[in-house]
Amino acid sequence: MYNWQMKLKRTYRFYPSEPQKRILAQTFGCVRVAYNSALRLRSDSFKDGKRINYAASSAALTVQKKSPDFAFLREVSCIPLQQAVRHLQTAYSKFFAKRAKYPRFKRKHGKQSAEYTKSGFTWEPNNRNLTIAKLGRLDVHWSKEFQSSPTTCTITKDKSDRYFVTLTLDEDIQKLPRTGAHVGIDLGISRLATLSNGERIANPKHLGGNLERLKRLQVVLSRRKKGSGRWNRQRLKVAKLHAHVADSRKDWLNKVTTDLVRRFDVLAIEDLNVRGMVKNHCLARAISDVGMGNFRRMLEYKATWYGKEIRLCGRFYPSSKRCHRCEFVVEKLPLDIREWSCPSCQAMHDRDENAAKNILAAGQAATARGGQLRPVRASARKGTVRGNVNQPALHGGS
Repeated sequence: MYNWQMKLKRTYRFYPSEPQKRILAQTFGCVRVAYNSALRLRSDSFKDGKRINYAASSAALTVQKKSPDFAFLREVSCIPLQQAVRHLQTAYSKFFAKRAKYPRFKRKHGKQSAEYTKSGFTWEPNNRNLTIAKLGRLDVHWSKEFQSSPTTCTITKDKSDRYFVTLTLDEDIQKLPRTGAHVGIDLGISRLATLSNGERIANPKHLGGNLERLKRLQVVLSRRKKGSGRWNRQRLKVAKLHAHVADSRKDWLNKVTTDLVRRFDVLAIEDLNVRGMVKNHCLARAISDVGMGNFRRMLEYKATWYGKEIRLCGRFYPSSKRCHRCEFVVEKLPLDIREWSCPSCQAMHDRDENAAKNILAAGQAATARGGQLRPVRASARKGTVRGNVNQPALHGGS
């Protein structure tokens, strides 16, 4: 075991006073104006055959702040406004790299944020005081300790009117001890995951348990006049219930992924196309409630933190239909069949456990062949000719 430094973010909840809420509301509004104005300028310029870079957008913001119509932009800290223009530049970079969609305008009703760099806040490690420019000291609930000094500070307000502060830190991460254990993980809907060693991880169905209550709240909200005080109070009730469901799901996934990373050195999972799976309207809600995408994301970054290894199995690999004993592949295996018998070796299989064992074998086979093999691309066209399913498929390692 040894320590190594990594840049990470920690989020804490804080409770602003009424004057701080007013200043934050004004700051969030100015950030939206700065971002949307820069986006409008770049979009209109592109239509006219011109390209505006970050330097031109920043200069336009300076001119805009001097205008009498936008005098309110000078009443808040200039740092979040400048950071908004930088974030727009990042959004454009991701768009041109085909890693994101075209940037969209920020809305008044939704998640709000404002980012401060080192010159915009003061951190006192001795008494754990965080003071923001033009805002004052924040009443932060420090739920987790950290040692380094923050480099950036982002204040966010979610739809349920909760305030959070996110700190970017350079922390020392301690590697976890090696256990020598390998495991294959098959994700599902009825169960969150089935492991190759036979373990089952339950799916708490956080949304399903609150669905009836959510329906009642939504019915009442639909009867309110939009924009009225009663509508806003009911909107908060709906938003708080959604936040409760999301927090419960995130907490459960954090506990499960941390436990897996502690126990196993190598974790083999499928390279699932979750975005494509949720297009099935019959299963979209159940798939979203499981949180497959968040499960993989948490597992990957925690494995990176603690020195463990993630191996990806190609999404077209027939893990459920392949017998893990004789490698025979059945032609059809509907979703309602949870147990099946292999026609070749007569072995009886639990569908999910058999898939987990095949995923583990696929990850080990990729290592035995040497090198890191890429998983099948998500952009594969429909109808693409594939090889025989009884032949070994390529699996990605990471």
